Amino acid sequence: MANTPAIRPLGDRVLVLPNEEKEVTRGGIIIPDTAKEKPMEGTVIALGIKRDKDGKEMPFDVKVGDVVLLPKYGGTEVKLDGTTYQLVRSDDLLGILG
Repeated sequence: MANTPAIRPLGDRVLVLPNEEKEVTRGGIIIPDTAKEKPMEGTVIALGIKRDKDGKEMPFDVKVGDVVLLPKYGGTEVKLDGTTYQLVRSDDLLGILG
């Protein structure tokens, strides 16, 4: 797992490091994950603090280290120290792999 970046998500947000899997066609052309029409996979790096309407802290459905599916166009892309992360709301995550 990558070193934890110097950012802590706020609220119900989750910081995810997208997995960059590349597919090679028969002709040798590399198709990066970002060019495919499917949800992205990534590893949860950090969690914010999720609260209910009364302000009570609630647990997340995911934990640091989980590999998750996130929507291709969801969240906000954040670049820190040359690494690109996705900052997404926990409700936008599609599932946990594994």
